Amino acid sequence: MIVTPQPQKMTVEAYLDWEPCQELRYEFVNGAVFAMTGGTLPHNDIAINLLTALRPHIRAQGCRINIAHAKVNVTPSIYRYSDLVISCDDRDRTALNAIQYPKLIIEVLSPGTEALDRGDKFKEYRSLPSLEEYVLVSSTQINVEIYRRGEERLWLYTAYQIGDIIPLESVGFEFPIALLYEEVSLEG
Repeated sequence: MIVTPQPQKMTVEAYLDWEPCQELRYEFVNGAVFAMTGGTLPHNDIAINLLTALRPHIRAQGCRINIAHAKVNVTPSIYRYSDLVISCDDRDRTALNAIQYPKLIIEVLSPGTEALDRGDKFKEYRSLPSLEEYVLVSSTQINVEIYRRGEERLWLYTAYQIGDIIPLESVGFEFPIALLYEEVSLEG
């Protein structure tokens, strides 16, 4: 998806009232809103494969799993959209506006958003004490990268390629990387 800045500035309260009435989704960062425009079919197919594989396991744990249209409240002045977010915190079970205590966030990378997902978003997400894993899935090649929270401010990095089994330690689930790319025509 491509992120397009919008000229207007607004308060968090105004954003939360305004955004659900819009045709597009908008992220909110320190008073500025950014339109989230369309993604590609490979991006969508990968997200569906992820949701399909994870949902039964996550639901059995009593956790909440959301895709694309669920906001993550990163700070009081930042609301972001991720491709998939999982929260096992009771306070998120009845959330209406946004997930506040994510355990796992997954972004499917596309050429238009990769720099944002690797840069500002990851920097912001690292500030969430509840976040244990941040996963980046390529939509142009078979490649998955996982950042896992270590001690203090340390984040451990692991890359996965063709033939690998991907462990999502935060939710106790593993699957072959091929499952993500099943019936997906890669962009690259």
